[in-house]
Amino acid sequence: MISLRQHSPWVLTTVSLASLLAGAAFFSHNPIIGKQPVLAAPPVVKSSHARELSANFREVANAVLPAIVSIETRGKLAKATEEGGTEALPFDDQSPLGDLFKDNPQFREFFKRRGGGNGGGRAPRSHGMGSGFIVDAAGVIVTNNHVVADADQVLVRLEDGTEYQATEWKTDPRSDVAIVRIKPHGVLPTVKLGDSDACEIGDWVLAVGSPFGLQSTVTAGIISAKGRAQGILEREDFLQTDAAINPGNSGGPLVNLDGEVVGVNTAISSRSGGYDGVGFAIPVNMVRWVSRQLMDHGLVKRGYLGVAIQPVSNQLAKQFGIKVGQGAIVGQVVPGSPAANAKVETGDVILTLNNKPVSNPRNLQGIVEQLDTGKGYPLEILRDGKKQTLTVSVAEMPKSFTASGIDEQERAPGKEREVAKPSQFKELGVEIQEIDAQLTEQLGYKGPVKGVLISEVDADSPADTAGLKSGMVIEKVGTKVVTTVAEFTAAMKDLSLEKGILLLVRTPGGSRFVVVSKDV
Repeated sequence: MISLRQHSPWVLTTVSLASLLAGAAFFSHNPIIGKQPVLAAPPVVKSSHARELSANFREVANAVLPAIVSIETRGKLAKATEEGGTEALPFDDQSPLGDLFKDNPQFREFFKRRGGGNGGGRAPRSHGMGSGFIVDAAGVIVTNNHVVADADQVLVRLEDGTEYQATEWKTDPRSDVAIVRIKPHGVLPTVKLGDSDACEIGDWVLAVGSPFGLQSTVTAGIISAKGRAQGILEREDFLQTDAAINPGNSGGPLVNLDGEVVGVNTAISSRSGGYDGVGFAIPVNMVRWVSRQLMDHGLVKRGYLGVAIQPVSNQLAKQFGIKVGQGAIVGQVVPGSPAANAKVETGDVILTLNNKPVSNPRNLQGIVEQLDTGKGYPLEILRDGKKQTLTVSVAEMPKSFTASGIDEQERAPGKEREVAKPSQFKELGVEIQEIDAQLTEQLGYKGPVKGVLISEVDADSPADTAGLKSGMVIEKVGTKVVTTVAEFTAAMKDLSLEKGILLLVRTPGGSRFVVVSKDV
């Protein structure tokens, strides 16, 4: 007897086919079974809903495809490979999206360029690919910053095959949005921009673009999530989708079933180097504002408040007496900034700005950057449990501004303190000591710092569990500023780990609130 396990799948299929033929012969010669009527195949059930959805997809694709373009760039930095060729990545390692490619061998292989016959060992000019969509019939195209940022030449190919050399392109690295201008021979078809705020999780969407250079490709999926922040860009509020997005889709539109653009496809999360079902698109409401700034000014002018902020977690919500997801907590105020001039203080919870509710730092950031500079706006805050309304006039954001670059006002000279020996606070699991300018400079802090220094943290203590580390500076206990061990001890007197102890701690990267408790 021959075991079926020794046969290949092809053999198994052959055996199965022989069995079917033998069975057919048995039925045809059996005097009883052979007289039974032959049953007809069941009728195909036509689903009107499925056909309507298919027709909707078709209508949307037909409407938007004429306004979709593929983009080819030349002149990016080419990197030499071990084999002597080069690989031209769609963006370099300094780009905020570089990490998506550098750890994916499949992506790197796809963008590899061989340098044979180039002569003199010089790398050939690099090439990149992406997508875009026409928003102005006179020749304005929206795409991603990382598609065109490092290009010397940009070639735009329309859906009908017509090609144009771009006359200029303007980029915004913070949001990864760019515009490209061409001079068309006539009036171009355009897409309609929708409202990304109106998108809901579960809504059908189509991703359109040129993945792997395959022009006019349409894939379908749904909005999987909203408000995603992956740490890729400075300005993030991504729509997440499971519509297939691959290299080359960058800059192409994410379209709803009304044929309106609701996002710009930008990045993927992938372990395989290709489509894994998780893609991210920049909301079109952000794209609309950024692209208009680029068209009008050639750059983006953003409003600036001058605060470092953090979201309201469950523990912080209990300490401040607010709901999770309500407001944003001020961890630090930049001296001389609009926030400082408006008398905003560390520990304030910003509830609304310009009568728009604030739910998290990204939300506040989005409101601030679109405000007009020099104009006063109402700022509702919660301070010590009481609501107040301040008036703030935003300034234009400095080009070099980052949250980690915030420094406090310099302390008056001649007031450095002698450093005392560490004091133990066993219940918290920390040792605290006073600080001076020399010590904070050695720890990497910029400028004078006010507070007390954590010199040691006990393993598995409440402080350790809350994430406190040696080298951190405690600036406040609850709402009380502490600059000496004595002030720290006094502030801790009426507080308990059972209810949680609110601390404002600072690192060289900035300040944030932490709750230390026994049940962290």
